[in-house]
Amino acid sequence: MKSPTISAARSSAMRSSPESAGRALLRLLDRGAPVLAALLLLLIWELGCRLLDVPVYLLPPPSAIVEGALAVSPSSWGGHIWATLRVSLLGYALAVMIGIPLAVALANSRLLSRTLYPMLVVVQSTPIVAVAPIIVVVLGAGDAPRIVITFLITFFPIVVSTVTGLMSTPPELLELSRSLGASRWREIRNIQLPFAVPHIFSALRISITLAIIGAVVAEFVAAENGLGFFIAFSTSFFKVPQAFAALAILVTISLILFRLVAMIQKWWFPWSLPKS
Repeated sequence: MKSPTISAARSSAMRSSPESAGRALLRLLDRGAPVLAALLLLLIWELGCRLLDVPVYLLPPPSAIVEGALAVSPSSWGGHIWATLRVSLLGYALAVMIGIPLAVALANSRLLSRTLYPMLVVVQSTPIVAVAPIIVVVLGAGDAPRIVITFLITFFPIVVSTVTGLMSTPPELLELSRSLGASRWREIRNIQLPFAVPHIFSALRISITLAIIGAVVAEFVAAENGLGFFIAFSTSFFKVPQAFAALAILVTISLILFRLVAMIQKWWFPWSLPKS
């Protein structure tokens, strides 16, 4: 005769097994939901183009985009990707190196803030597409005008978010540090900047995607290589599948860079992430 304890343990194990399997399935669906949604969208796209007989030069199906991508040699793709990536990263790095120190200066100087902040807003309000040809004429051919255009697009979010983070420092902490005789530099380094780290990385994640946009806009205006140049060149000859392939590569690069910035924050500044 089985003891009541053993029977209760077996029945509890039988109940917990389906529950644990259900939780594992929910976790799997939660992690794979973006991939499943993307695959479903591609399937609908492919079937819609085929059933409605949409011309390839208007909206190519995913299969035609893959064929168009394979029609271009890997060396050609590599050259265009490197050209866009080089300009994007250089403009982004320049924006970070200038934007964060300038934000620190603006947050700690009322005079400088009242003097420069309106000028930054004016620069940001100017349509970059309208200014890009002028920048190309002034700086000439090469990477310099493209880097400047990328810098102008990525610069403003970094400055604004960093200033916001620095200004969010609790005033009682600043008063305490001053009462203990801390220098201005130690106050900025040990108190203000740590409070600004979440805001800074929010801006960095946004700006890294804007850097790709800036590089492409610059390549539309004046370039001899790059994914933006490739898209403009392909559409001028109605090679729309190849243009879509270049667009897919741009999106992939943006997602990878966005994720890379998020991973840097997770590795180096884990305390700045939300507890959830």
